[in-house]
Amino acid sequence: VQLQASGGGLMQAGGSLRLSCAASGRTFSMYGMGWFRQAPGKEREFVAAITWSGGSTYYANSVKGRFTISRDNAKNTVYLQMNSLKPEDTAIYYCAATRRPYGLKVSEYDYWGQGTLVTVSS
Repeated sequence: VQLQASGGGLMQAGGSLRLSCAASGRTFSMYGMGWFRQAPGKEREFVAAITWSGGSTYYANSVKGRFTISRDNAKNTVYLQMNSLKPEDTAIYYCAATRRPYGLKVSEYDYWGQGTLVTVSS
């Protein structure tokens, strides 16, 4: 499966952005999906994950209550709604697909998109 992330940009602290990740292929609904991010000089970290059907979601503590992951299997797209953005949210955001029901670690994902840059100014 091929993944294309979009929606990043420059935002002031407290603002909102919605990232999208479009997937190719007719088997999108068979993959658990996740969002990760990587800030300059730091390792890639888990942000959010959603199961095949969208029935369960998982979040990093740092984004819980502010970010929402969702998916539309008819459109082969997964979203990350980011509210109350903080400067520490600045990073390249990557979407990923896993054959598992879901994943919380980089190593648990099989396919990666190219990333979209989110910059939050104070």
